[in-house]
Amino acid sequence: MTERYPPGSEPGLLRFMAQVTVKINGRNYRMACDDGQEEHLLGLASRFDGYIAQLRSVFGEIGDQRLTVMAGVMVTDELVEMSRKIKSMEVERDAMREHRVSTVSRQQDIETRLASRLEALSKRIEMLADSLDIADVKREIDALTVEVQRQA
Repeated sequence: MTERYPPGSEPGLLRFMAQVTVKINGRNYRMACDDGQEEHLLGLASRFDGYIAQLRSVFGEIGDQRLTVMAGVMVTDELVEMSRKIKSMEVERDAMREHRVSTVSRQQDIETRLASRLEALSKRIEMLADSLDIADVKREIDALTVEVQRQA
């Protein structure tokens, strides 16, 4: 059930807020939430009620307050575990980012060295090509010289 109350009609409310009635452990509680968050709040209450029902099925009727406190501890335990997992994943993400930066840097260094080596090889090939051209010219001159000497 969702209702709206104007500012001042409910203690502590400074603006219109949605009012939702949730059922936890067999009792109804009226709670305020931001507009649009009604279904979310109902879902949270239902989930919390599920923890209480789970504990009741394991421990039986041990008192409403005790069941509620135990359910709160279970939720807090899950929150702490999720926070730990998130922190672990953030550490892993940061390590992967650092590894990526290092890998990119190494790749750039390799590419620079490779480009430098290719340039040196290119110059060497050009020099060899030039020397081969000169050798070819010398052979042709020698061949022409021999031919001229035969004809003479």
